[in-house]
Amino acid sequence: MERAKGRDAHHEPHAFTAAQRLYIWLAMIFVASLLIADIVGIKLFRIPLPFPVFGFDAIEHTCGMLTFPITFVLTDLINEHYGARAARRITWIGFAAAAYVFVVINVAQAMPYLDAPYNVSPSEFDAIFGSAKIMYVASLSAYLVGQMSDIAMFGFIKRLTGERFVWLRATGSTVISQLIDSFVVSYLAFSLGRELFPDPANPAAPISAIPAIALTGYMLKFVIAIAMTPVIYAGRRAMRRYVLTHQ
Repeated sequence: MERAKGRDAHHEPHAFTAAQRLYIWLAMIFVASLLIADIVGIKLFRIPLPFPVFGFDAIEHTCGMLTFPITFVLTDLINEHYGARAARRITWIGFAAAAYVFVVINVAQAMPYLDAPYNVSPSEFDAIFGSAKIMYVASLSAYLVGQMSDIAMFGFIKRLTGERFVWLRATGSTVISQLIDSFVVSYLAFSLGRELFPDPANPAAPISAIPAIALTGYMLKFVIAIAMTPVIYAGRRAMRRYVLTHQ
């Protein structure tokens, strides 16, 4: 009886295939990684290096780098397994979710304040959620440009190499798209954004300073992209095995 019920459930109109279930879980991880990166990205970290690397004696970057690289790994895995259209779809889903969160944050800031000793103070709330709006918008814009560049470059390399050289299309597309992402976010956050919304405490950086700012962050992204290459291969095998064993 239980076995019959299982067969009936499998053939119900709403039942998902193994590939569809996998895509939903990957989309969940993708969106969660993007949103938490935008939220914790207002905090910067500094990790001293035991010896200088390319002239840098420490790693300095936003805490958004804890999860943001996961979005590019997932984009490549989805592009590899489901195709460019599915990768673009998940990119737009992430963008829509991040835009929705941005609207909610602004509405929460505008809500009337309850003056109570157990409530968080408006200054503390605004310090976390209101002080990085330019960076949030810049990061979201750069994310969209970077993701679309990654998908396009991945497809271009795959058309040239076929099913060979997975590392080349995965790592190569990420390295190039992250370079674009770094320059876009640096320009929008530190130059154009501050010119459009002037703040005496945070003057706009000159255009000549943008390459140095972008390259500082890009070096870390470059190292992460190279280090993630084995993850791409492992993820590719795991996805294929899951779909084959859960038909």
